[in-house]
Amino acid sequence: MIDKCDNNNLINPNWAKHGYIQVYTGNGKGKTTASLGLAMRALGRCWKVLIIMFTKGGDDYGELNSFMNLSESIKNNLTIVQAGLDRIVYSNNKSASDEIEIKKGWELAKKAISNDEYNLIILDEANIAIDLKILDVNEVIEVLKNKPADMEIVLTGRNAHPKIIEIAHLVSKIEPVKHYWDTGIAARKGIEY
Repeated sequence: MIDKCDNNNLINPNWAKHGYIQVYTGNGKGKTTASLGLAMRALGRCWKVLIIMFTKGGDDYGELNSFMNLSESIKNNLTIVQAGLDRIVYSNNKSASDEIEIKKGWELAKKAISNDEYNLIILDEANIAIDLKILDVNEVIEVLKNKPADMEIVLTGRNAHPKIIEIAHLVSKIEPVKHYWDTGIAARKGIEY
């Protein structure tokens, strides 16, 4: 198999020169999953991809295992940053340490956006960080409005702020219709994480 990224032979060098802001929100399952599928698609087109996982630390995520086992040429186009502790953050358990980690991730995101370092940036669970008032929605909006024209940025997480929805070009609201969790089934490795 020919490694198109390794040969600097871009599959589609004339991709549309405009990047959009996408939001995946809602209470249903699949927001992060959708954004990571988009990351795989972009990597398959030799794009440089940054994924910042706000509120998510630790190494017990199947997607991290998969990304680390990609070919070297594809991995060279991928940066993953975990900007969270090894637990899920809610309004009733957020701590100063959570805020420090999330703000470190946001500083890195701002730098990557202003330096035009990536074609695609995924701000996983950024909506949660905004909802928890760890990230300031007005600052996030200002950064997004001033992003490079050809950079695609995705924000995931429940409770997307109305101001984020307003400036986004694409908003997908994933709502549950039925979920096996409701019958007491716990999160499963390989499916939920």
